[in-house]
Parts: sequence; C-alpha cells; structure tokens
Amino acid sequence: MEHGYEKEPLIKRLHRIEGQVRGIERMVEDDRYCIDIITQISAVNTALESLAFQILDEHVRHCVAGALASGDPDEAGKKSEELLSAVQRFARTR
Repeated sequence: MEHGYEKEPLIKRLHRIEGQVRGIERMVEDDRYCIDIITQISAVNTALESLAFQILDEHVRHCVAGALASGDPDEAGKKSEELLSAVQRFARTR
C-alpha cells in the first residue's frame, strides 16, 4: 500500500531525534544539571510532535482525500474513522 509520506525526509528527521535522545542519555551519564536534561527532553517531545503532525497532514492530503475522491463510501468511512481516532490520540497526549 502506498502511503502519503516520503520516507527519506522522515527517516532523516527520526535519526536527528534519535541523536537528541542519545545526547540526553550522555547528559544523564555525565550527571548534568536536571533542568538542562528536562529542556532537552522537551525539545525531543516537540520534535516528535512536529513529525507526527507532518505525517498526519500527509495522511489527510493523500489517504483520506483519496478515499473521499474514490466514491467508495466504505473506504471513505474507514479513512475518516482512522483520522478521527488519530486526532483523539493527539488530544489525549496533550
């Protein structure tokens, strides 16, 4: 199944986030100041949230729009439910 996102840019962003997490691990190992660690954790959370919004945006523009344009009410309903479920998950994490 083809998805609405480009893998390479997402993978690059994930690798940067992974590097940030490894940096936090080093900070803990080096007994860095707790507020500095919390600041970096917040930056990782923001980066992950931004990535998730990008994927959600591409899901709406590609998967949901395609299902609605297909004229298949079952597929349109399925993609709409997926979208609502994803939005509800985002709302719970905030």
